[in-house]
Amino acid sequence: MSLLVVGLSHRSAPVSVLERASLSAEAQTKLLQDTVAAEPASEGAVLATCNRIELYADVDKFHAGVAELSTLLAQHSGVGLEELTPYLYVHYEDRAVHHLFSVACGLDSMVVGEGQILGQIKDSLARAQATHTAGRLLNDLFQQALRVGKRAHSETGIDRAGQSLVTFGLEQLALGTPVTSWARGKKALVIGAGSMSSLSAATLARAGVAEVVVANRTPDRAERLVRILTEGGDTDVTARAVPMTSVPFELTRADVVVSCTGATGLVLTGDMVAAGVEGRVDATPVVDLDAVAEEDARESAPVAQPPAEDGCPVDLPTVRPGFSVMGEAAVAGMDAATLEQHGAWAAGSAVERRDAARGTGPEADAEVIGALAAAASAIGRIPERRRPEPVDLPQRPEPVLFLLDLAMPRDVDAAAHRLPGVRLVDIESLAEASADAPMAADVDQVRRIVSDEVAAFGAAQRAAHITPTVVALRTMAADVVAGEMARLEGRLPGLDDKHRAEITQTVRRVVDKLLHAPTVRVKQLAAEPGGAGYADALRTLFDLDPETVASVSRAEESTEKNAENRGPG
Repeated sequence: MSLLVVGLSHRSAPVSVLERASLSAEAQTKLLQDTVAAEPASEGAVLATCNRIELYADVDKFHAGVAELSTLLAQHSGVGLEELTPYLYVHYEDRAVHHLFSVACGLDSMVVGEGQILGQIKDSLARAQATHTAGRLLNDLFQQALRVGKRAHSETGIDRAGQSLVTFGLEQLALGTPVTSWARGKKALVIGAGSMSSLSAATLARAGVAEVVVANRTPDRAERLVRILTEGGDTDVTARAVPMTSVPFELTRADVVVSCTGATGLVLTGDMVAAGVEGRVDATPVVDLDAVAEEDARESAPVAQPPAEDGCPVDLPTVRPGFSVMGEAAVAGMDAATLEQHGAWAAGSAVERRDAARGTGPEADAEVIGALAAAASAIGRIPERRRPEPVDLPQRPEPVLFLLDLAMPRDVDAAAHRLPGVRLVDIESLAEASADAPMAADVDQVRRIVSDEVAAFGAAQRAAHITPTVVALRTMAADVVAGEMARLEGRLPGLDDKHRAEITQTVRRVVDKLLHAPTVRVKQLAAEPGGAGYADALRTLFDLDPETVASVSRAEESTEKNAENRGPG
């Protein structure tokens, strides 16, 4: 087994990079085709979700495989290789298996324990099978990952460690209010009809929204989702399908909008969202609260005080923080005589030395102080200047439109964050909110399950690797028996059928007994870590033809593929 995975996720890359590197369904198919066409890889599968893009391959060379897979990801994502490389991670052989099993259990998800990833792994396997890029290794790997994920959810309480991304997003919109209380009676607009959008619509219906409107570019898919919502029997929600052209109007009616499409550009622009809330909020001037907070932090930050300098008439360390030593605030309250002394000092050598280190000259400071001295002569003293009193900022109005953007790349213009009456939660804000999510004790149990399953999968793969060699050895032994029986018949032409059968059976039993212990033992040894070399040793000891071994492998793969095509009986 030479399994290699190269990818990036919310753990390794910022959302902005993930957003740009996202792959459409068509791009994923092309990536798979190019992967198996590349020299180091014989199999390929792509796992692409909102939070990760991973390329799995069976390679015959590690370094060449890493280089090729990284280059392919860069080419098909449109992000330059130099920019993408710092965010890529690489797992090989057992570590790659461990990574996928952890992903399947929800341990690597943005919201720990979410189960939606299982459906995405299933879709990934189906795509690889449809493009004929999944061979024995990746078929076994992904099918086992699905079983491990299901086992983790059935045997542990990993579901309690987190919720699906949809539920978590709705909780962020609700700002601490129970989702069922917050959603009750609201009108929801769901944009898209894929798996994430369908889950969102079902979650909103169960939470108690009064209406769900589904907008999708393909009307049939929107209608199908509406039928599922209304015919399920577990909710009394009203649902209807609308074309994408109706989205601007539906925005004016909706209270909650969930968008998750495969669009490469924005689905909801800032202007569309602003038009959707127009008339529903007070015409309050929009204040950029982030900019205001940043300015406040800058003004209140401690400022390093200048050291005292010989001969300076001003006590520099006591100067009010945040003001220039040479500015008017530094000399506020001084009389003209002191200012003249200060001006003379400012033109002196001490200032020259200090300003030379700062990269400025004393001339400008001397001119300022001279002007201040002239002002002091006219009015007697320099009046003290006070910092302006803090001004109460206008409060943002309560949200009337809640937006949940689960798409990658994003569907909703980030400018909607600044619109009054709008609350937007997107993948980036979800990543920040989930960073401090509590971890359930069941996570440790899931990790043990993953470790056990990785060891079992590795042992099974190593044992399977030696099986063609054992089959080839027994085939060679059968050929030897057949050849020797033919020679015996030539020497004893009068041998009757009864005796011929008895001799044949005896020779076969001898061969079987001689081969039994070595073949059983070599399978056991091969299943242990580092056991792959036993197959090579067996082929060398018995001088087995490599082509014979390869033909056995091809025959087994053909049998398995036919069984998969037939489906369950």
